[in-house]
Amino acid sequence: MEGGFHTNCPLVLASASPRRSRFLKELGLAFTVQPAMIDEKNTHGESPENFVLRLAGEKAQSVAQNNPRACILAADTIVVLDGRILGKPVDRADAEKMLTKMAGRWHDVVTGYCLCRIADRLLVQRVVTTKVLFRDFGADLCRAYVLTGEPLDKAGSYGLQGRGGFLVERIDGSYSNVIGLPVAEVVADLLKFGIIGANIGD
Repeated sequence: MEGGFHTNCPLVLASASPRRSRFLKELGLAFTVQPAMIDEKNTHGESPENFVLRLAGEKAQSVAQNNPRACILAADTIVVLDGRILGKPVDRADAEKMLTKMAGRWHDVVTGYCLCRIADRLLVQRVVTTKVLFRDFGADLCRAYVLTGEPLDKAGSYGLQGRGGFLVERIDGSYSNVIGLPVAEVVADLLKFGIIGANIGD
């Protein structure tokens, strides 16, 4: 029994994220990786949702220009607290400050993703939001976590799939979205638009 999924056209992941690649590999999908190089600064005063949608769209369109018959999957994930986007910390002190603000409180993890194929003008864009509640972990645990170095390359200064998992008390919504890709929603769209199919045997 083969099971799983197959691709009906070339699939390109426009991201260097190993976590996003891992999700697609776990689904058994054949795909290639072509990271998009774009300016990821929020210079337009956009809402968090519009910001991630724009970045995902720009990433997908950038890679699609050289792959007109392939379906491009691009995504962008941010952490939002009190309506403000929390990017990657500039240093350990910044990471501690960021985590201290989130301790004992809810924040949002917002991912925008885009499916794009130039050949038939396919364009799908969606936003998925997951609410995350942090434990009130205190200064010592915060510092101990920051000293591991893990927060320094993470938006919001934590990685749910790594050592930062102990910070989280509750998740409302997609777990995989917090790691970087809302898998259930992405798979639903890949199936809906015929980009992938289910292997159900003869």
